[in-house]
Amino acid sequence: MKNSEILELSKEELVARIAEEKVALNKLKFAHAVSAIENPLRIKTSRKLIARLNTALSAIKNAEVKQAQEAAAEAQ
Repeated sequence: MKNSEILELSKEELVARIAEEKVALNKLKFAHAVSAIENPLRIKTSRKLIARLNTALSAIKNAEVKQAQEAAAEAQ
């Protein structure tokens, strides 16, 4: 998933995608522990994707907080 695609996702879609990727990562780790998987770098790419999704989610949350603070400052 490209960063441009991640930035287009809404907050709810990001949360759902993070949950899906965490489940997939756990399955990969389990499969790798049982027997070596064909491409162990998939674990690394999955972790990085989860990190990018979490970063995008944090950016959205921070923007919402900043908007709320600006609105409160204008109201005073």
